[in-house]
Amino acid sequence: MKPHYYIAVLGLALTSVMPTWAAEQHGHGHDHKPAHGGIIAESDDISYELVAKAETMTIYVSGHGKPVVTTGAKASGTLYAGNEKTPLAFEAAGDNKLTAKGSFKTGVGVRVAVSVTLPAKPEARLNFRLK
Repeated sequence: MKPHYYIAVLGLALTSVMPTWAAEQHGHGHDHKPAHGGIIAESDDISYELVAKAETMTIYVSGHGKPVVTTGAKASGTLYAGNEKTPLAFEAAGDNKLTAKGSFKTGVGVRVAVSVTLPAKPEARLNFRLK
């Protein structure tokens, strides 16, 4: 066989392997495991971790594994438990937290839909399903 045939085959083999290698080496610099025992949702390279408790709903915000300041952020949402809807009003509560206080149902089957707008970032619409 001619040398150009081998070059073409090698080129095709490399193009099929390169996307896999790139995906493994994407360099996010963070993992997608919850740091606070909650549930993770992502939007535009920002991770939002919801920690749901009966008295508080807390969202921890990070980007590439580092805390994102929530001062000036706006967030609201709705907790869905069966046929019940509970509105959530979040406020900045520390360096990278947003917290809603109240009396909330938690557990399997509960869904939380949240809209978060961080300063100089587009609105993130997030959905969390509690386990």
